[in-house]
Amino acid sequence: MPGSLHNFLSLRPTALVLLLGIALSACSPGPQPVVTVSKGSRIAIIGGNICARMLHYGHLEAAFHLRHPDSLLFIRNLCDGGDMPGFRPHPARNTPWAFPGAEAYYEELANPSHSEGHFPYPDEWLDTLNADIILAFWGHNAAQFGPGRLPTFKAELRAFIRHTLGQVYNNSHPPQLVMVTPTAIQDLSATADLPKGHRQNAMLSLYANAIQEVAVAEGVPVVDLFEPSKAWYAEGQPLTIDGLQLNDAGNQRVASYLTDQLFGKSPEISVEPDILRKAVQDKNWFWANDYKIPNSVHVYGRRYEPYGPDNYPAEIRKIRAMTAVRDTAIWKLLQGEPYDLKTADARTPSLPPIETNFKPADGLMPYQYGDDAEATLTAAPDYKVELFASEKEFEDLANPVQLSFDNKGRLWVAVMPSYPHYKPGDKRPNDKILILEDTDGDGKADRQTIFADGLHLPIGFEIAPEGVYVSQGSSLVLLTDTDGDDRADRREILLSGFDDHDTHHAISAFCADPSGAIFMGEGTFLHTNVETVYGTVRGTNGGFYRYNPARHHLERTAQLAIPNPWGIAFDAWGQPFFAETSGPDVRWMSPGTIAPVYGKASPKAANIIEAAHRVRPTSGLEFVSSRHFPDEVQGDLLINNTIGFLGTKQHQMLEAGTGYSSRHRQDLLQSSDPHFRPVDMEFAPDGSLYLADWHNRLIGHMQHNARDPLRDHAHGRIYRVTCPGRPFVSPAEIAGAAVPTLLENLKLPEYRTRYRTRRELRGRNPANVLPALRRWAANLDTLDAGYERHLLEALWVSWGLNQVEEPLLRQLLKAKDYRVRAAAVRVLRYTGHQVADQADLLLACAGDPNGRVRLEAVVAASWLEPAVARSVLERAEQEAVDEWMEPVYATLRERLYTDTPAVASAGLEATLSPGQQVYEREGSCITCHQPDGKGLTASGFPPLAGSEWVTGSKERLIKLTLKGLHGPIEVNGQIYPGQVPMTAFEGLLSDKEIADVLSYVRNAFGNSAAPIAQAEVKRVRAAVADQEGFYRPAELLGQHPK
Repeated sequence: MPGSLHNFLSLRPTALVLLLGIALSACSPGPQPVVTVSKGSRIAIIGGNICARMLHYGHLEAAFHLRHPDSLLFIRNLCDGGDMPGFRPHPARNTPWAFPGAEAYYEELANPSHSEGHFPYPDEWLDTLNADIILAFWGHNAAQFGPGRLPTFKAELRAFIRHTLGQVYNNSHPPQLVMVTPTAIQDLSATADLPKGHRQNAMLSLYANAIQEVAVAEGVPVVDLFEPSKAWYAEGQPLTIDGLQLNDAGNQRVASYLTDQLFGKSPEISVEPDILRKAVQDKNWFWANDYKIPNSVHVYGRRYEPYGPDNYPAEIRKIRAMTAVRDTAIWKLLQGEPYDLKTADARTPSLPPIETNFKPADGLMPYQYGDDAEATLTAAPDYKVELFASEKEFEDLANPVQLSFDNKGRLWVAVMPSYPHYKPGDKRPNDKILILEDTDGDGKADRQTIFADGLHLPIGFEIAPEGVYVSQGSSLVLLTDTDGDDRADRREILLSGFDDHDTHHAISAFCADPSGAIFMGEGTFLHTNVETVYGTVRGTNGGFYRYNPARHHLERTAQLAIPNPWGIAFDAWGQPFFAETSGPDVRWMSPGTIAPVYGKASPKAANIIEAAHRVRPTSGLEFVSSRHFPDEVQGDLLINNTIGFLGTKQHQMLEAGTGYSSRHRQDLLQSSDPHFRPVDMEFAPDGSLYLADWHNRLIGHMQHNARDPLRDHAHGRIYRVTCPGRPFVSPAEIAGAAVPTLLENLKLPEYRTRYRTRRELRGRNPANVLPALRRWAANLDTLDAGYERHLLEALWVSWGLNQVEEPLLRQLLKAKDYRVRAAAVRVLRYTGHQVADQADLLLACAGDPNGRVRLEAVVAASWLEPAVARSVLERAEQEAVDEWMEPVYATLRERLYTDTPAVASAGLEATLSPGQQVYEREGSCITCHQPDGKGLTASGFPPLAGSEWVTGSKERLIKLTLKGLHGPIEVNGQIYPGQVPMTAFEGLLSDKEIADVLSYVRNAFGNSAAPIAQAEVKRVRAAVADQEGFYRPAELLGQHPK
């Protein structure tokens, strides 16, 4: 507990009164209360992201307590990202359904997600909490499905309300239920590359209105946050981080407004503002370690047996008792009475002792230190390994899990002695991010700086110009040093809803792609649901995320059947690879990065490691790129292993058709110390290799109790691998270097030097970088063997600045080197918001002579509209298909051509005309012909704007709409091959819908023609009822000449 809070709660009553200056504040008349609060009322908050984040900020609960200081309010927040009235998944619940019959309201989300365990269902939690009052925050997640799902949502909401009011959670009477609508999206596009929010707000408005409509009809109070939040945003103050996630000021605004709406304006007790909120946050931290307990796979899930029963029931009892202690602390604080938390905690139930089951016949091998530790390591011939730092010199260096060098050449290390997770009764976790320096150049660390402490399980981090991104359980956090003292003084939760059901499976092993976007691995068992301004991102059972800081954009970049990926690396050409960890395989990631489907795994690429050298569990990947290492090993893949073979294997990378293979070269490093656990590595600015050793006697999960006393929380080492016969690399000037110097760095052979240089450039003003970049690229020697690779580096710099150089991109899509072309396609994949003809370019790339380029194009197109994805896939399938492509193509064929229920229709905005509603419905017209009616030329989708096919013969237009069209067609003087048939809408649209949409297109996009009546469609439908197959353009022109 923070010392100030503990001291405060220990004050005598008279001192407390003097400090707080308790006084009643007169409030003007306001809203009438919508809930009745009694002494001891028990309030449960349920819903999605907005209220889940309130758990961390504390403003709402503090406001409730201030409004009712004598009521001894008991408040518990049960919210979680992605939750909806009927769909509330948890990896330890056998189903995600919140009440009986809820599954009837879902389609894709009903896909089995293979969750398993005995985590209580929502009703069970509310029973346990004896809930009197329930605040339900719904609407944001549902709104993403579009207006087409409104009737379903209303039905689901009615079912939820009736079910909830039919329960007696407090054993006395039904709960008071209050519905709360979602907040609007704030337009921050003037200061960041973020959505303006207009389209999202149109949908949110519909759903907010629906919530109010259903609530009123069911006699349930409702508080609208949508319209008030729009008014707050109009004042100009940023109240969100990214348009959606409320910041501290936004949480305060919502807390104040919601409190007034729920309870009316009434006298408040005036207390020191921060003290009460800190008390609430303290209570919520303990509550979160109950309701959202990290590592719950051992508490409630499939790893509960065999050891969970030995300790976790007792731990849950203790954490609940400690949470209750903090309820009392809040009540005492409001009354100005002292309360000794330390004494109260000491009275909570004790935990049973856990004995180790690790009892080697020869006894425990002692830990080795210094020279003795070095002596256990054997390096390959011509290499040397030395200890750079250990817990002996730096006590904080306990259980290092990831390392990285900054632009100044300093080594940053994340340590987490709190692993596997906090144990009730222990001190609060104090995991850290350290900065280690060798100030005298002797190859040994001699200075430590603590950049951040008070962390809990930082299993992944990435340095960026704006700060350090770090994994924190269910959150992605940005740590910022605002005053340049190498100490994080600001922490902001950017995204919430990641799963830490198994703490070593949570988002981890952070690694930036060439643009600076952060790739993060996530293991099996987990069910992540992260609400973002772009939509909710859901993941199940293994895969990867990509977070683009420049756009605050998160995607589930790969959903793969992998147990625990721990190790991501990009080669010199920007291709991503990953280690399966629990499995012995290393795979090329790109083929599996097709757009995911909830609950379904995408295909994995083949393993590239030779059978004889497959080891597990692996941890950490790095490509050799250092002139300090021999020339012949450049480009080799390094991979660590932590059980059995304890060391680092080195594999020569080989081209294998579209993909890759490898050949084992040597074991770079091996240890005879059973405690040696190499988990991460990175090449330093001087070309040497640094390696983090987790250093632990026990590492298995199912072999030993999570609380086994032999699990180490104190040891950790960093080793340095060198080649004594070769000179070190002269470290490049990066931090603070002039832009021309940085651009010249991009020619250097070392990947990590270029990696850090690009990072430095991302922190500079694009107005200063881009002109210099263009000059630099224009002056490159075209005869240099590295010419195209240097251009690729330039493209990556512009991509990282979020201002992609389109001419350069187009040039490199046609580069001589297929590796450059494939890399350019990866850039194109993520820059569709800037490259208007992205779909056309991908279609062209689908015909590239190289399979890797074609596969990249198909994978990229899978994220676009289905019509575009189909056209790109069909073009690629005209070329040779090998074993790397076929699983991807087969999966996409199934998803793109099989009639399966969609999650939702693209939907109708209430303000649109009936015809425009049909036009904008997913799969109707807008997909191919685009919102502006100009089509996609290179994709073979002709324009509707200015087309005589649209404005000419009514009967011809009705016929082609009913029966579809296939074959070459001339539109506005251009021939379209018609390889992809136009959909036949005969069985999809009614006579009225066809009349509406055709009347719309005949008078939109600059067109002007007579509308079409429903009766006309009915007559033509009957006349062509026996027509089979698609019409051909020539056939229709014969019947209805232009």
